[in-house]
Amino acid sequence: MLGALVPRASPGPRDWRWQPVEPQRNCRGNPNCLVGIGEHVWLGEIDENSFHNIDDPNSERRKKNAFVGLTNLGATCYVNTFLQMWFLNLELRQALYLCPSTCSEYVTGQGIPKDRDYEPQTICEHLQYLFALLQNSNRRYIDPSGFVKALGLDTGQQQDAQEFSKLFMSLLEDTLSKQKNPDVRNIVQKQFCGEYAYVTVCNQCGRESKLISKFYELELNIQGHKQLTDCITEFLKEEKLEGDNRYFCETCQSKQNATRKIRLLSLPCTLNLQLMRFVFDRQTGHKKKLNTYIGFSELLDMEPFMEQKDGVYIYELSAVLIHRGVSAYSGHYIAHVKDPQTGEWYKFNDEDIEKMEGKKLQLGIEEDLAEPSKSQTRKPKCGKGTHCSRNAYMLVYRLQTREKSLTAEVPTFLQELVERDNCKFEEWCNEMSDMRKQSVVRGKIKHEEVKELYQRLPAEAGCPYEFVSLEWLQKWLDESTPPKPIDNTACLCSHGKLHPDKISIMKRISEYVADYFYRRYGGGPRLNVKALCKDCVVERCRILRLKNQLNEDYKTVTNLLKITVKGNDGFWVGKSSLRSWRQLALEQLNEQDDDADQNNGKMNGDAQNKDESTEEKREEEEELNFNEDLVCPHGDLCISENERRVVSKEAWKKLKQYFPKAPEFPSSKECCSQCKVSEYLMTFASHPNLLPETDELYIVSQFFVEEWRKFVSRRPTRCSPVSSVGNSALLCPHGGLMFTFASMTREDSKLIALIWPSEWEAIQKLFVVDHVIKIIRMQTAETSPESTLFNSEPKLCPECREGLLCQQQRDLREYTQATIYVHKVVDNKKVMKEAAPELNVSSSEAEEEREEAKPEGEQDPDFNQTNGGAKRQKISHQNYVVYQKQGIRRSTRHRKVRGEKALLVSANQTLKELKIQIMHAFSVAPFDQNLSIDGKILNDDTATLGALGVIPESVILLKVTRIVWYLSFSVCMPEEGFKGKTLISSPFI
Repeated sequence: MLGALVPRASPGPRDWRWQPVEPQRNCRGNPNCLVGIGEHVWLGEIDENSFHNIDDPNSERRKKNAFVGLTNLGATCYVNTFLQMWFLNLELRQALYLCPSTCSEYVTGQGIPKDRDYEPQTICEHLQYLFALLQNSNRRYIDPSGFVKALGLDTGQQQDAQEFSKLFMSLLEDTLSKQKNPDVRNIVQKQFCGEYAYVTVCNQCGRESKLISKFYELELNIQGHKQLTDCITEFLKEEKLEGDNRYFCETCQSKQNATRKIRLLSLPCTLNLQLMRFVFDRQTGHKKKLNTYIGFSELLDMEPFMEQKDGVYIYELSAVLIHRGVSAYSGHYIAHVKDPQTGEWYKFNDEDIEKMEGKKLQLGIEEDLAEPSKSQTRKPKCGKGTHCSRNAYMLVYRLQTREKSLTAEVPTFLQELVERDNCKFEEWCNEMSDMRKQSVVRGKIKHEEVKELYQRLPAEAGCPYEFVSLEWLQKWLDESTPPKPIDNTACLCSHGKLHPDKISIMKRISEYVADYFYRRYGGGPRLNVKALCKDCVVERCRILRLKNQLNEDYKTVTNLLKITVKGNDGFWVGKSSLRSWRQLALEQLNEQDDDADQNNGKMNGDAQNKDESTEEKREEEEELNFNEDLVCPHGDLCISENERRVVSKEAWKKLKQYFPKAPEFPSSKECCSQCKVSEYLMTFASHPNLLPETDELYIVSQFFVEEWRKFVSRRPTRCSPVSSVGNSALLCPHGGLMFTFASMTREDSKLIALIWPSEWEAIQKLFVVDHVIKIIRMQTAETSPESTLFNSEPKLCPECREGLLCQQQRDLREYTQATIYVHKVVDNKKVMKEAAPELNVSSSEAEEEREEAKPEGEQDPDFNQTNGGAKRQKISHQNYVVYQKQGIRRSTRHRKVRGEKALLVSANQTLKELKIQIMHAFSVAPFDQNLSIDGKILNDDTATLGALGVIPESVILLKVTRIVWYLSFSVCMPEEGFKGKTLISSPFI
């Protein structure tokens, strides 16, 4: 397995030699195959870098004459673009460096305390520290999380970049306005603030009114325009005020036609031009992005747009902020910024910074990222010194006459902070380098170790060997995963030995290598040649024999069932069980295998969740095992002979081989006495002219019957027998009976049990009886069903009976965490089957229609689900249906049908909350749900379930108006932007 005998070019008697071969596929079912488990990584020459996954720390180091990037904290690329643009504004950077620090340690010259990290206290200090790191850090990129956290920004939500720019400039100006140094106090106004006037001229008298306003950027509409100058012209265009929009003239003292326009009075050193790409779409109610091309030049002459023409208004392009993407709600922000000292252009993309060639702005690659659209025009041709973009959202121009030789010196205390950070970075680099070296040393040692051990890994014939998990061997050969102690518990059976089914995931290795592994890594238990569990092998052989014998036994039983059984020599078997006994037997044998596997040691991550195991247990309880379909609700033989038949002793003996725990009822066994009483009472109530077998019946509490049955049939040696009949619980404080004859046979049947006179005589001899309660049939001349047929001793107490009913109703309206069932019915079944076949509630449309037409409980669940394997067949309990039709007590345990799910609800929750639960359970949106209960439509979303009559164990019908499958359900919330953020509240002032 480790290699092959490979001949040389001229084979001779001694020309065969051992050579490694290319790795082959591992035979997972063969414990002797040790090829293809990861050994090929170690058997050849290995690159040292393969011994570690640690990147070279020098790749995180800032390159010479390069700028420092900023980490994207999730969705903060819009913040990073503005930070880089403001950093390259030398005037702003120098003014911020001159802003005094609030930390007394630094102001008094005591130096930076080394026992604690520096924490900026104001927005200016945060910006100072960031700019100092961007200027002199040795890192390739730095983390702006302190600055972002101080502003209270959500790192996971991308905000509007233009709104962020306005709010931050306002906050910064407000903060700096408290400074004494005028160069610091007025830096925002000098660099970014201009003035324009809203001028309104009355057409009647010529009166002119002005409203002067400051601006930090000009917001330009780009819709319908191709050039930047056209956008500026429209911004300053004259507007006519006519009709309903007429202007009230103070001179004329009346509304007059007028004209209004904006006049530029002064411009800042840095002119920010916001291109309004994100506009509100009235049809959709959301913002959209305009992906139209706008042309702009590197030089912009603003003189034609100024009111005063005597200034210098030549601007040069200094930054272009780009939004990649076609949607207003997603995308990525980057910045193209010119270095004011060298005139070179750089692209700032979070951590990555790219220098443009030839000191030229290059936008072509950014324009290719937008998704094409049929409505979009081709990119226009751009001449020398001009550019065009459909993704630029902000253009920044600087006055051409500005001072270019300005340098911003980092203050001493900030430089000390930067040097401290640089020292930390160097320590980290050294630590990473040492870790890389250590990994290489360890890798080389392991390389030699693995090469040697792998050659001795196979167990030679006749030599001692042990079994080790294939998974552990693969991890041992995986250089990126440090081996853990050997854990073989997952391969053990319930007897603590090696399970025969687990050999396929084990590998047989030599005892020499096994000794080394356990000395080096520890673990266990060790599995040698004697570890294989003989008991499990015998059991597996038994199950295999039974599976092989099953077909023969099926033919034998089928022939035996044709024989008529005479006398009382046979046994009762449910007809539904007989129809499906072979499938049940096969599933039971498979379950025995599964149980053996589940008893093994659990692998990591294999432990089941408590909720999952509880749910599985609940599902198991809903299924009936073999011959349980003839067991009545009281645990005895049912009275309906239509659902059972007698089989011979020979047939029953064969069946018992496969179902040793099945309920056994000889053909001489009497039917359930309580079911007989109930049937008798209902028959007598419907046909009073029939002669009864007796005129009296006695009553005991159902609790007494259940406790006695538990003692006799389940735990007679571990619990005390019942000594008394506690009938006082069935009487009111006045000594009257709390139940009517009608309620005893229906809703109150779970509380009382009816007893024959002969049974009552035996009970009186065996138990202490506190109160005798009996039902007496009254002889009447009338024969109509409406006439009174039964009286009770003691008599019914009407007042207490009414109080009990009220209390029961209150309990049904005040429940918490009760179970209800939602049954889904889809009108267009064919559409649902095609859309999601895994959610089908039936194997055929005809079956579904038959099931929906039948009353509850009459479904025929004898079906096969072939979804990757045999599933347990649910056996019908149709004798329950007979009782239901007659009004007799039905089973207290709800049996779910296909297409139905159980939900936990409380009476005080609203219908809307229930619809949300249903949405998660059935993947149906609330507005597609039509709910009803007992024919009543549930449509008041604000009403509580208690008020709507939804009680525990209710079955709600769910109809879907249309088939809409939601992979995820999200609610569209209104935009909040920077609402509630520190950026608006301005706490740094």
